[in-house]
Amino acid sequence: MAKPIKSTTTEWRDVVLVCRKCSKKLDGGFGPDGDLTLKKALRKYLHLKKGKKGRKGELTVAGTDCFDICPKDGVVAVNAAHPKKLLIIPAGADLFEVKTRLGLDDGRRLKVVTPD
Repeated sequence: MAKPIKSTTTEWRDVVLVCRKCSKKLDGGFGPDGDLTLKKALRKYLHLKKGKKGRKGELTVAGTDCFDICPKDGVVAVNAAHPKKLLIIPAGADLFEVKTRLGLDDGRRLKVVTPD
């Protein structure tokens, strides 16, 4: 007799999937020192280590299998809420721009510079 299918809940509003194969080929390239994978850099930038994490957090960044795009010097990522929009993120990309292009909102606002 087969076991019944169970379910559980999460607090996630966004799930970001990052290609593990691209990340491994690139071997870092993100973060202030350029020594982090995109997954780790996004987690750190979005403060996923603090407060609620795992399925109780509002966001998760997870590694996934290959998307079969394999860009040179970049990593493929997608917000699962927008599956038709795969992003090819070049090494060294600004994490604020990455966050914005993925459609993530972490409560930060863009600083507006006013001319003197």
